[in-house]
Amino acid sequence: MKSIVLKKNISRRVENGHPWVFANEINRGMALDTAAKPGEIVDVYTFDKKFIGRGYANPQSQIMVRLFTRDKSETINDQFFFNRIAAAWAYRQKIGYTENCRLVFGEADGLPQLIIDKFNDYFVLQTLALGIDIWKPAIVMALEQIFNPKGIYERNDVPVRELEGMQQQKGFLSAEFDTNIVIIENGVKFNVDIANGQKTGFFLDQQDNRKAIQHIVKDADVLGAFCYTGSFEICAAHYGAKKVLGLDISQNAVDMCTKNAALNGLEDACEFICVNAFDVLKNWTKEGRQWDVVMLDPPSFTKSRSSIDKAISGYKEINLRGMKLVKPGGFLVTSSCTNLVQPELFLDIIYDAAKDAKRVLRQVLFNAQSPDHPIIRGQEYTHYLKFLIVQVL
Repeated sequence: MKSIVLKKNISRRVENGHPWVFANEINRGMALDTAAKPGEIVDVYTFDKKFIGRGYANPQSQIMVRLFTRDKSETINDQFFFNRIAAAWAYRQKIGYTENCRLVFGEADGLPQLIIDKFNDYFVLQTLALGIDIWKPAIVMALEQIFNPKGIYERNDVPVRELEGMQQQKGFLSAEFDTNIVIIENGVKFNVDIANGQKTGFFLDQQDNRKAIQHIVKDADVLGAFCYTGSFEICAAHYGAKKVLGLDISQNAVDMCTKNAALNGLEDACEFICVNAFDVLKNWTKEGRQWDVVMLDPPSFTKSRSSIDKAISGYKEINLRGMKLVKPGGFLVTSSCTNLVQPELFLDIIYDAAKDAKRVLRQVLFNAQSPDHPIIRGQEYTHYLKFLIVQVL
């Protein structure tokens, strides 16, 4: 087993539980063997040779090692992946997420950079680092043994793989199947395009938050921006909204929204249009238009700390416009999936926008992603989603 040794004068972050070892934390002069090949399993030790953990290495990556285990007796083999996936499934079953859920959430489930989403009997996976991609056959075998699935598909068409020296790709990891499926969430049906939808085809992390709007949308005129598949908008109509208008810049997204509305017999209550939400909301603010409920679910505004100020400005601007479009006493539903914007910062942004809008906010709910995407304290990337409902007075 090849090994690396950490520098003496570094933080105790890795020793205290963080699963990433950065290249600048390694004492190359004291390493037992630093010639690990990309993707190879290595042991990690403190400067005084105390075992910390075992994981996969990639000398080409800024994150040199991602740890699988802290147990020196645990071997990384096919059985290891079976056990980890089985444990992840047991957790989801225990907390009540069985039909549609994130089965494996990377580091939060002890399987760094592995994402597996379960859509009933179909599974979509992403292997986002070389050290986990190597184990893809073992992962597929474990899924087959535990679930006997109808289909497994990989959505590795993501740029982050290129940082690990891998190509983007997607395709079947089982016998071919129809990748356009229908799922049911909280009594609402949704089309899921596994092969071509964003990420793994559908955003499961908002499933609890979609249910949380059920009371405020009843008998309301609702505006939804950045609607993608129309999940929030369809739920609003399902929960009794009088009229729902959804906005998205993608015509393909608008077509999927319309399809989902028809799937639930809600086409008369829903309208979706293809526009740039930033521009339209600005114009409607000037025109003085207002709704009972405004819902904002924008994409991530940054992946880099270097552009965090731009992201903060973007979130403030879109929420400022959203608040101005809410009737007094109505509700703003807003989200951020940018993990670099942590919860307190997100709240600060919202309340700064409220000051500029000269509106008072009454908090109804502040939530994260659903617990099938577990949060590990000290690993900020696991706490990426912020979801807020406020009454706008």
